[in-house]
Amino acid sequence: MSETYDVVVIGAGPGGYVAAIRARQLGLKTAIVEKSMWGGVCLNVGCIPSKALLRNAEIAHLVTQRAKEFGIRGEVELDYGVAFKRSRRVSNRLVKGVQFLLRKNEIDRLEGWAAFKDSHTIQVSLNDGSERELTFRHAIIATGSRPAVLPNTRISDRVVTYEAQIMADSLPEKIIIAGGSAIGVEFAYILHNYGVDVTLVEYMDRLVPAEDEEVSAELFRQFKRMGIQVLVGTRVDEVMETADSVQVVLTDSQPETFTLAADQVLQALGVLPNVGGFGVEELGIEKDEKLRGAIVINEAMQTSIPHIYAIGDVTMKLALAHVAQAMALIAAEHIAGEDVPALDYRMMPRATYCQPQIASFGYTETEARAQGYDVKAVSFPFQANGKALGLGESGGFIKLLCDARHGELLGGHMIGPEVTELLPELTLAQRWELTPAEIARNVHAHPTLSEALMEAAHGLMGHAIHI
Repeated sequence: MSETYDVVVIGAGPGGYVAAIRARQLGLKTAIVEKSMWGGVCLNVGCIPSKALLRNAEIAHLVTQRAKEFGIRGEVELDYGVAFKRSRRVSNRLVKGVQFLLRKNEIDRLEGWAAFKDSHTIQVSLNDGSERELTFRHAIIATGSRPAVLPNTRISDRVVTYEAQIMADSLPEKIIIAGGSAIGVEFAYILHNYGVDVTLVEYMDRLVPAEDEEVSAELFRQFKRMGIQVLVGTRVDEVMETADSVQVVLTDSQPETFTLAADQVLQALGVLPNVGGFGVEELGIEKDEKLRGAIVINEAMQTSIPHIYAIGDVTMKLALAHVAQAMALIAAEHIAGEDVPALDYRMMPRATYCQPQIASFGYTETEARAQGYDVKAVSFPFQANGKALGLGESGGFIKLLCDARHGELLGGHMIGPEVTELLPELTLAQRWELTPAEIARNVHAHPTLSEALMEAAHGLMGHAIHI
């Protein structure tokens, strides 16, 4: 005999557990099904433990490569095992927090694998070996994503994705990282600062190719200055394991083919939507093969079967945890009959946590011009910001774009100290149609990094003060 729910959520990642909580807050009887990763990739092997490791790497960088500058003397010993254990403590604490929130909100939690039996029934194979059937009025698919890998390669002890790398308590002496976007550059920073010989390989002609060209160039300069070997415009042709190493065949833009050897290869090539194995195909839910088979949704997060919703990475709208959470709120509220806003995925905040950090939203300058905007662009360097100088982190800049005619914010692109914390002011301003003049007239505390935002806004008006 099955139990009937208003909402059944499949997957307990950042999107899934938020959807379940909001649905229950709105008075809907709710269940959530998760096989193993309560909190999803983000809390277990992604966003959260990686930020803990990055913090350790920042400290390692200061006390080794910049010890003289900060008056640090004496021998320093780095223990990556301690950094790893700290990252797991942080992760485990937040995973327990998710479980607490689900209990607090009286959401039925099932540990197992969920699959659609029909358009109103889910069969759950519980981890204890038993079966349970759930009947639902609405379902929310929040099954997330998995790492993409190079064609004709296999994952092993020496050829890994972020999932294995972040769970390793020891490090190789030499590593090749395939992929120069967020995951690749974050791991490059962590591993380099713990003494690993890192070669970072990117197929496109610049690092973080989705970011503004000037941001890419600045990151390239700073990574090279640190001693990270960076190869852009370079294709991985073959990955071959030997008894004691991995051989990687590469072709650069010349084109010239050459081989590098390392103890390990990290494939950091983005993600694929998790759409298989739980009955999406059998129900006939529409997928977009141009987006790697992602589930197609409308603005309310409804799939081609209107009472079944999908959110987060499985839709490949923008594979970021905070975007999944925003989608989750809309899905749950729409099910409850509330009016919901449309998300502008172009204007979602994007953050990369290597040092220097990268933060952005909206169009790059190239994209904005291609869209036909009359673009006004201004940059303000952190070397003219007092707080950045005090931190000893004066590299990088803030670049703001607006439409020259109306002052509409088109995008923001930042690279420098803690710039991910500066994003909310910009995305809030864009959402509520504030102009650069209004940002500039907002009094920013001194000394803060946020003053650089104010100065860039002044610059768009034609008169930055401190440069």
